[in-house]
Amino acid sequence: MTRHRRVGVVIATRNRSERLAVTLRHLTDLPERPEILVADNASTDDTRALVARDFPHVRVLALTRNHGALARNYGARALDTPYVAFADDDSWWAPGALDRAADLFDAHPRLGLVAARTLVGPGNAEDPLNDLLARSPLGPATDLPGVQVLGFLACASVVRRTAYLDAGGFHRVLFFGGEETCLAYDLAARGWGVSHCPDVVAHHHPATSGRPGRPVQQRRNEVLTAWLRRPVSHALARTGALAAEARADTTARRALRQTFALLPAALRARRPLPPHVERAARLLDLEGATA
Repeated sequence: MTRHRRVGVVIATRNRSERLAVTLRHLTDLPERPEILVADNASTDDTRALVARDFPHVRVLALTRNHGALARNYGARALDTPYVAFADDDSWWAPGALDRAADLFDAHPRLGLVAARTLVGPGNAEDPLNDLLARSPLGPATDLPGVQVLGFLACASVVRRTAYLDAGGFHRVLFFGGEETCLAYDLAARGWGVSHCPDVVAHHHPATSGRPGRPVQQRRNEVLTAWLRRPVSHALARTGALAAEARADTTARRALRQTFALLPAALRARRPLPPHVERAARLLDLEGATA
């Protein structure tokens, strides 16, 4: 396999064709010339027509309904590159970043996911998550680059395709919003390393207006992730804290209702972490970190 085909890029999108076009222009200009696949979550705008007209070299995986974050799972399965970088329709990779990530995977066979350094907006501001990841109390490992983490930003991550599929990809119950932690847990539980490597750089240009419903989804998924993977005592405590906030906060109240609606599915899919990963997760809880 030639060097520039070590990494493919999967973009999950829905009804954001104008922003997707910007992302595709940046990715098309990369010196690595990666294979690009758009996993389209049943868009009803001109997304598919735009890609066919303006980016004929880009593959489109036309999903028949909105799968949320699971669109990335379908995209990763459709690629045959050993490494897969994720992007959203408002993010892209810095020139050379994908080659650097591929070099790290080549040199570290246990490495399952690289959490990149994220620069935000036209001013290239540091995403606050960068500092959290860099200060992870999990520290380095002798057989991994960077520092070990149990969190990342999906649109600034690169995975070893076999590790990602081995871990099951993003979890079906969570759909979208804060879905990264469960995948990090699942990779670590399967023995794969998750590392923050700041020399791999992604750019993120989120819309200033944000996305409706995202705070609710993130709060909901924090609790559902606890039920999926953490001890019952921890999950109960997280649920109780959300319930307490729901008394006076509309966002928390909506998140709690959605949590209860999805809880039966989460309990059916519950698979507690092995002790060494639970110890790492507990250490991050104590440090107040998401990394």
